Amino acid sequence: MKTAHTRLAISHTILVLSLIVAFGPAHADDEEDALEALKTPDSSMSAGIGSVSAGQRDRTLFGQYNGLRSGDAKLLLDIDLKRRDDESGIWTLIQGRNLGLDNREFSATYQKQGDWRITGGYNAITHDDPRTLNTGASNAPSLAPRIVSLGSVGSGVDLNLGTKRQGVSVSGAKWFSSGVVFELDFKNETKDGARLAGRGIACGAFSHDYNVCGAAAGTGALLASTTGAYLLTPEPISSTIKQIDAKLSYSGQGLKINGGYYGSFYSNDYASQSIGIAGNLINPDGTVLNTASTPGNSLVSLMQRASALSPSNEAHQFYVGGNYTLTPTTRATFKYAHTHVTQNSDFVGGILAGSPASLGGDLNTTIAQMGITARPATQLTLLGNVRYEDRDDKTQVAPTYVAGGKTYTNSPSWSSKLNAKTEASVQLPDNYRATFGLDYASVHRNRPATGALVDGLSGLREDTRERGYRAELRRSMSDTFNASISANHSERTGFNWLSLGAGYPSVSEAVIYNTNGVFPTTLEDRIRDKIRFSADWVPMENLSVQLMLEDGKDRFSAPTEQGLRDTNMRNVGIDVAWKVSDNWKLTGWWSQGNQTLHLNNVGYLAELGNNNDAFALGVVGTPSAKYELGATVSYMNDKNRYQPTLANGAAPVGGGLADINYRVASLKLFGKYALEKNADVRLDLFHQSANLGEWTWANNGTAFAYSDNSTVTLQPNQDVTFIGVSYIYKLK
Repeated sequence: MKTAHTRLAISHTILVLSLIVAFGPAHADDEEDALEALKTPDSSMSAGIGSVSAGQRDRTLFGQYNGLRSGDAKLLLDIDLKRRDDESGIWTLIQGRNLGLDNREFSATYQKQGDWRITGGYNAITHDDPRTLNTGASNAPSLAPRIVSLGSVGSGVDLNLGTKRQGVSVSGAKWFSSGVVFELDFKNETKDGARLAGRGIACGAFSHDYNVCGAAAGTGALLASTTGAYLLTPEPISSTIKQIDAKLSYSGQGLKINGGYYGSFYSNDYASQSIGIAGNLINPDGTVLNTASTPGNSLVSLMQRASALSPSNEAHQFYVGGNYTLTPTTRATFKYAHTHVTQNSDFVGGILAGSPASLGGDLNTTIAQMGITARPATQLTLLGNVRYEDRDDKTQVAPTYVAGGKTYTNSPSWSSKLNAKTEASVQLPDNYRATFGLDYASVHRNRPATGALVDGLSGLREDTRERGYRAELRRSMSDTFNASISANHSERTGFNWLSLGAGYPSVSEAVIYNTNGVFPTTLEDRIRDKIRFSADWVPMENLSVQLMLEDGKDRFSAPTEQGLRDTNMRNVGIDVAWKVSDNWKLTGWWSQGNQTLHLNNVGYLAELGNNNDAFALGVVGTPSAKYELGATVSYMNDKNRYQPTLANGAAPVGGGLADINYRVASLKLFGKYALEKNADVRLDLFHQSANLGEWTWANNGTAFAYSDNSTVTLQPNQDVTFIGVSYIYKLK
């Protein structure tokens, strides 16, 4: 399908500018008394028109979250009203942002400070998927799409997916005295739309001994893995989240404490999705998959079974926390919270035949924390903190989840975590300050339920613990230069590994060692080192410079030669602000980040990396009392690199995977002109050039095709310009 190009709606801009000229000459601003400004703050209203220059395919990256993906002209409308009744002391506050766009926000507050407050609000957040789907499926996206193969790639109907959140909130507060206040907040948010999703089955061996699509009758032979299907099935979304937070706070005589209830209720209107398949499909190797005979008919039967969507759930938390001043130099903090989460949505019949009606999810989490800070001497500050978390999973254990001829069971994940830290900070001679800290963390996990299958893993661990040390040295070298350097070192270890045999016996690393074994990275031994340097420099009164350097490394070890071996990270950044004159100011920043992961896998080694370079330079000024001007130019280049090599050191066939690059260059310009003391006109121009070079959905101009010839595409080079003009009226 062809996308028509749109033109910039300059006519709207010319119309507004013509009206502005009719307002007459501008007047110079008069000085206002500072106290009067606090008592009667300015209110303002802004209305205008904005226009986007590019076609919809040229602004999918730009318009993901701002509501500018579709349409040419947009209404620009903002409101900020503040009113105070001098006799009663009651304030009325009304604020609205982006009221003419899809991501609008609005709130209204009626309050008497220190006595009571009532607030109501509405907000909307949109997300338009930057990719375009081309498919022959009918009734998509829906709970029952019908898949029909296209005769050729790109000959279907284009779909643009997206979601929209709309929230309505009401909140209030009542002060019973200067130290006692009760607050109540409620929010209802709906989410509608659709998101990218799919399903697929590769025939052949599954779980090492089960043939998904069924072998030829009477032979017992496994089918080739080149037989299978991958289908594009966008997921429809219609859900609601309700949140309520009630809190009572007290402050007085050295004690500050608050306690309350928080509840979250998620409800999904859609329980499952079932697809229909009409006609033949295409195998991964390009051959025809006949859906009328084995194995095609078995595959279609499996893929047409209902697929469960996100289940409804709810959470209830009761909490209390605060701090108490023990002495003028000693203060204690505390917190306790208990959360009960349930998930009892019924499974839709046919998804898991012979299984329980629902998961029966039941999770209880308890958190307790206590800390103390003290200053026993003028030059010494001490800190200590302990936090304990217990996750008690009471979900029913049901060993009757049947799929593919096998019986499975769920495994409740009970765990407990203990975190503790101590810190001492000492003021030293010659403007030095040293800080030393010790950190400790331990995690205990339950063993999997009897009969649970842990496919693909070689072992588990019940307990891990981590000890850390950190130090920082900071110095005020002069009135214009301050610097600090810090270092962190931590080591995570664990007790014996659990063998995945009957009863999960505990064995030593020597016993469980497996050259090609697979062990969870979060349970492996790890050594972490990190160093950070920062500095603030003010070489002259109107110029300030901030510098940051950071470097870190993780090293992993386990009873195997496979998996994640080490990671590296390095960040550097500089931030500059220069007040050139009373009327002009320059700002700029630059940052560079690098992350690298080294992986060993059977048959190959890989270095995965991410490089991010970004900078921005801005200027803002007021050449006269009537004019305010500003400009910002920015650039960002984010690169993901993949450098695999074979175990023998040779390069992989075809040279491996190409880098994925995302580049964005932006220019922002604005100008504001004072028509009168209480009226301005503002012109905004924004231009963005973006490039996304990836091989996820296409390679060398050839799009990845699903088994029905559906495709997912994105225009890699996109240029878009936005122009907006607004009239701003200030009210007293």
